Amino acid sequence: MKEILEAKRHIENAKDILSEKARKENGYYQDRKYVKMAGHTAYSGVLVALDAILGDKKKGRKSVEWYKEELARLDKKILSSFLAAYDTLHLAMSYDGNLSSEVSTAGLKDAEKIIAWAEQKAQA
Repeated sequence: MKEILEAKRHIENAKDILSEKARKENGYYQDRKYVKMAGHTAYSGVLVALDAILGDKKKGRKSVEWYKEELARLDKKILSSFLAAYDTLHLAMSYDGNLSSEVSTAGLKDAEKIIAWAEQKAQA
């Protein structure tokens, strides 16, 4: 499924941004701009994968609340991963620019878990 490949590409791009641009030293990134960029890129990948499974919303724009409701109906475990990815990738990285490499690593792991789940669902 091309959406899943696109989601994986987003995650690889986020990893590349962190490794090539953000300059990690002693467990912390040195450039907040690239941490924010990587967080946004990875979170976008999560949404691409979820959109492939959840489809379109009937009215209006999709919101984090919409994703929560849809995932709560499908799989409570993946909902927990989504909430963690939202907090880490979108809020801590994209908005706050959290420089801790451990935070980034945790967020990327959650993103990969969600994408793997979506890939499995797409193949079912």
